[in-house]
Amino acid sequence: MGDSFSSAWWRGYAAQLRAIADARRPDRLAIMPLDETLKALGKQTELDEGVYDVPVEGIVGTVARAGDFDREFRPRNRALRDRWEQLTRTTADLPPVRLVRLSDMFFVEDGHHRVGIARARGVRTVRARVRWISTVACALRCLTLADLPSKAAERMFLERVPLPDDVRLGLWLDDPADWFRLADSAEAWGFRRMLAGRPVRSRGELAGSWWHEEVRPVIEQVRQRGLCPPPRDIQAYLRYGLDHA
Repeated sequence: MGDSFSSAWWRGYAAQLRAIADARRPDRLAIMPLDETLKALGKQTELDEGVYDVPVEGIVGTVARAGDFDREFRPRNRALRDRWEQLTRTTADLPPVRLVRLSDMFFVEDGHHRVGIARARGVRTVRARVRWISTVACALRCLTLADLPSKAAERMFLERVPLPDDVRLGLWLDDPADWFRLADSAEAWGFRRMLAGRPVRSRGELAGSWWHEEVRPVIEQVRQRGLCPPPRDIQAYLRYGLDHA
C-alpha cells in the first residue's frame, strides 16, 4: 500500500539518492527545525489561532523531531514503523494535530506520523490546532536550512531599518553581506538628510523615508531606462542604486 511504512521509507531514501545523483542541494530534503528557524527570523508575538484545516504541502518543519522525518514527512528512522503502521490501520477519529505557523510555514508539534500518513495518501489538508508566531524577517514556505544565514542577516537589517510590513514581504537577498551593506547605506542616507536639516525622529521614520525617497526612485529609473531589473525591488536597488547612494 502507498501509505505503508516501507513504501514511505523507500520513497524518502530514493529521493535522497536522486538528490545526490542530480547534484542538488541536499538541504532541500531536510525538514526545517523550528528553533533554528526562529533564531534566524526573530520571534515577535504569539497567538493561539484555534482549530482549522491546514494544507499538507505547507507543513515543512518540526518542533523537536528533525532526525525522524524528511521535509515531506517520509520516515527516516526505522524505529517509527510500529506507530506508523498502527495509525494506518486505525478507524478511530483522531484528534487534530498541533502545529506552529510562521507565515505560510507550518511546524509539527504533535502528530508527525499523522502528517506523514496524510502525505503518503495524497490527502490535501489535515485538521490542526495552530499556534501562530510572528517574526521580524518574513517566513516563506520555500525556505531551506541553507537560506537561514541570509534570513538572519535580513532580521538584523530590519532591526536597524524597520521597513513597513508590506515592503518586507518582497525582500529577498542571497548574500548575507548585502543586508549589512544596505543597512549601512540607509543609515548613511539618514545622516546626510540630518546634515541637510531634515532629521528623522525614529528608525521607523528613517526606514519609510529611505524606501520612498531613495529606493523607489532608483527602481523607477531602472524601469524607465529599459534595463532588465531583478525580480525583487531590493535586488534592483542593490544592483543599480547602492553604489551611487
